[in-house]
Amino acid sequence: MKVPQLKKKLEIKSCHNIEWEDNYSWIHQKNILEVLKDKSKLDSEVKKYLEEENTYSQHHLKDTKEIQKKLFDEIKGRIKLDDESLPYKDHTYEYWTKTTAKGNYSIKLRKKIGSENIEEIWNGDKEKEKLKTEYFGVGDLEVSNNDKYLGYSLDLKGSEYYTIYLRDIKTNKIISKEITETSGGITFSLDDEYIFYSKLDENHRARKIYRHKIGDVDAKDELIFEEKSEAFTVSIGISSDEKYRIIRDQKIRERVEALGVKIQGDEDRETLLQKEKEYTLARQKIEFALESFYRSASSLVFQLNKRHITRHMSIFRCIDRRFETGEIFVKWDEASDDEWLLLIYIKNNSPDEGIVIEDKTNPEKNISHEFKNNEIFKASDTMVDALTQLIARKRAKNIN
Repeated sequence: MKVPQLKKKLEIKSCHNIEWEDNYSWIHQKNILEVLKDKSKLDSEVKKYLEEENTYSQHHLKDTKEIQKKLFDEIKGRIKLDDESLPYKDHTYEYWTKTTAKGNYSIKLRKKIGSENIEEIWNGDKEKEKLKTEYFGVGDLEVSNNDKYLGYSLDLKGSEYYTIYLRDIKTNKIISKEITETSGGITFSLDDEYIFYSKLDENHRARKIYRHKIGDVDAKDELIFEEKSEAFTVSIGISSDEKYRIIRDQKIRERVEALGVKIQGDEDRETLLQKEKEYTLARQKIEFALESFYRSASSLVFQLNKRHITRHMSIFRCIDRRFETGEIFVKWDEASDDEWLLLIYIKNNSPDEGIVIEDKTNPEKNISHEFKNNEIFKASDTMVDALTQLIARKRAKNIN
């Protein structure tokens, strides 16, 4: 079977006064977000190529079907399929979810507090079968505060555009219009007159919060908040004391949390931005203080790899983690980050206290050296001695 070939369509691209040829840029459709919602809009040539690739893969992997199934069954066998969550109590009911070995989707259950009569209010497998859909993604499952309504959101195309549905739990009937192109989250108002949700824009970002009156079929939902900046997305939730609805600047919160900065649940945008700024300035100060040490270590590794490492030996790597952790380390290429040979960092995260170089190149003795910020030449000599002696020991071991 021939290897599938994607057609070349030459395009000359340029950036920063540099030009290059790109033969495949034509496959990037400008309306890719529309393709996610309607796969029939995928470029016919791209679709044909993908189908040929799948056929090619299946042809060459047909002899591995048995081992594929064996591996899948082994992985699946390590997962507890029959499982239940801990119950959550509100004022009237206990709610929990369970999964079964036979089904692929969760089941949501409830019972009145003090009762043993269990009620199934959601079954993902039954819902999928009822809709007769190939793809079935559940975004959110929420019960109203009065325990009468079930709000759920579904993605039936794999596009991550979710449609929200509201159902009367007792009658199992839909009671409101379908709300399309949302991010999936559902928040009921405390009086159960409304739900709040975020709408996705043309770039698949949640920047608008809407309010929908439960029971409305035709009325236009009310826009209650819009994030004007393209740098942020928003979501909505209810505070733990149920007094306030909170509109969150989700993107900045995620960004600050990813930095490892400790944040409180109720901090506003200005506080988050200030924390991010303070963190960034602190990391930049550390990065600058270690700059000459990083340059020295990086140059040393380059020279040693070029002139002293034989083809039967691994090479050194100099890893820069100044911004993330305030560290620089040298290791063997194939070694994990934890198996460093030299570790360079600022003492007590205070540049005024000096630089520390920990040396594990000799397994018989681990040494820690301290240097002032201006003692870069002394530090370089220490690193040269440690690594050249390590190479010498490696060579001697190989000869013997």
